[in-house]
Amino acid sequence: MSLFEASGICVRYGAVRALDDVHIALEPGVLHGVIGPNGAGKSTFIDALSGRVRLSSGRVTLDGRDITARSAGWRRHHGVSRSFQKTSVFASMTVRAQLDLVAHRNRADDVPAIVEALELELVLDRVCGEIAYGTQRSVDLALALIGGPQVVLLDEPCAGLVADESVRLLDHVRDICRRHKVAAILVEHDVDGVFRVCDEITVLNLGTVLARGAPAEVRGDEAVIRAYLGSAA
Repeated sequence: MSLFEASGICVRYGAVRALDDVHIALEPGVLHGVIGPNGAGKSTFIDALSGRVRLSSGRVTLDGRDITARSAGWRRHHGVSRSFQKTSVFASMTVRAQLDLVAHRNRADDVPAIVEALELELVLDRVCGEIAYGTQRSVDLALALIGGPQVVLLDEPCAGLVADESVRLLDHVRDICRRHKVAAILVEHDVDGVFRVCDEITVLNLGTVLARGAPAEVRGDEAVIRAYLGSAA
């Protein structure tokens, strides 16, 4: 039995199938990348797993417990956290105040450890709107990690970052997953970064699973090369 499992996930909008019979299983400490072309259903998949969209069919379990009908808020308080494509930081608040606010809501006392892991000590008392965008992305990740979630769903955490910032953030994600046994899904357009840090990769195309496996296996899959990677593979 996997820590976090989604089976037969379907999301329909009228006649359009955004997701069709998608499966995924996560184990503690494993970073699972989800990639695919635009419109493949990646963000919809994160929304479905986090409880932000209703499933047309399928089942989601956490540690063997069916949480399919549970809200996004319930999931956050019971070990399933997420980040968003757009940063969720409040520009007018200090980094410290924002982290403390989320910690209070989740009855958590792990802010110092997260600050150290993401190297945020020097910006704690700065207003979020005045710090570099790359650092804001790290703050956003910190907000998702507060409370020690078992599962973290990351929706394009490197969006808008330059190459070296992306490398640094993804290294943090990988190290945190391994050190704290966090199961994570990483949806990301930085394909090279996904292949570098992830233990497993799922490729979505038009709402269905095109391929799944270890990075080297997926990179060499002919169907993936034709549909997505092209000559870059």
